[in-house]
Amino acid sequence: RDQLKNVRQIQATLGAFAAILADASVVTWGNPDDGGDSSVVQDQLQHVQQIQATGGAFAAILADASVVTWGNPDDGGDSSVVQDQLQNVQ
Repeated sequence: RDQLKNVRQIQATLGAFAAILADASVVTWGNPDDGGDSSVVQDQLQHVQQIQATGGAFAAILADASVVTWGNPDDGGDSSVVQDQLQNVQ
């Protein structure tokens, strides 16, 4: 509960939430299969400007205009194939 203070934005998949905090970090919770567990990318989720969601995955746009994704790979949670193209994202 203490983690959910100074929330700037919340996005949801079918089974999870992701909140951007005032310090531009991210807190996630809910079904791990739907993006509720961001531990694999948590060290990258700094300076987050915006989050978008699909049914089971999240994409975060960072201050350097790069993108970090997590959640169900079938719903876009694995962007490794296109990661080099995800630069200068507005």
